[in-house]
Amino acid sequence: MIHRFLPLIVTIAVLVVGFLLCALQFPNFASLRVVGNLLTDNAFLGITAIGMTFVILSGGIDLSVGAVIGFTTVLLAVLIEQGGWDPPAAFAAALLAAALFGAAMGAIIHVFRMPPFIVTLAGMFVARGMAFVLTTDSLPINHPLYGELNDVAWRFDGGGKLSLPAMVLLVVLALAVVLAHWTRFGANLYALGGNRQSAELMGVPVARTTVAVYTLSGLLAGLAGIVFSLYTGAGYSLAATGVELDTITAVVIGGAQLTGGYGYVLGTFAGVLIQGLIQTYITFDGTLSSWWTKIAIGALLFVFILLQKGLLAAWTGRGGEPAEA
Repeated sequence: MIHRFLPLIVTIAVLVVGFLLCALQFPNFASLRVVGNLLTDNAFLGITAIGMTFVILSGGIDLSVGAVIGFTTVLLAVLIEQGGWDPPAAFAAALLAAALFGAAMGAIIHVFRMPPFIVTLAGMFVARGMAFVLTTDSLPINHPLYGELNDVAWRFDGGGKLSLPAMVLLVVLALAVVLAHWTRFGANLYALGGNRQSAELMGVPVARTTVAVYTLSGLLAGLAGIVFSLYTGAGYSLAATGVELDTITAVVIGGAQLTGGYGYVLGTFAGVLIQGLIQTYITFDGTLSSWWTKIAIGALLFVFILLQKGLLAAWTGRGGEPAEA
């Protein structure tokens, strides 16, 4: 049974060892301030990656999430600053728009049996284009509520704090773990990702599950857009460019298979923190170019893919499905 959790265990071990090595070199690294900043800085990425985890577990992919984040930030800025909307109403409208956008892609994927890669690639262009239609400028959001929300935090001794974006991330993580591993929807998701034909024969509601998972991904991308707008205080059409690749990287580093049917939400969370850890280390070092972040993450991704392939080959003789204990 432990074989099923081995990729997850390896990912968490890499995170813990990496953090300890950083703390040995920079003692201030092991402070609540740094941990809190790590969660805050990567909150929007973590929320998006959790949504991507559900999509990949179902055997799909969603390349539109970064564009949806960018569109959400612009929509919020336009509604609040130019339309005079209260932020809560703008948040609700943005979440509804993002969820409907995801649902539309899920419906197209199922009804027309089109590859998710193509559909969500088209969705990426549509969402990014819609953002540019709204505005090509970076619009600051100056509503007082934004300042109040940024001041919301659970503060600790020593200057550490758990900000609102970090708290949102942790709540989403807890809900996602329950949804993926202790609900019928989660079981349907794993069945769909394992084998679509078998899932249909077992009575899994494939259409409903497919639409629901892309709706969830769109909803969480919209939520990440709200968090991103709180973090930056602005809406920008090119915001979160390339985030879709960062989220896929986090999911794969977390131990999920891109073919679907295997992976854990906690693994994705650890994958996000590993990426953030690398960025934070480079900031602490001060002598390395920020591009080393991409190089290190790319190398780590390649190692994890090879490791995952080797681990799976060690205990399976059925094309990647873990054998029964």
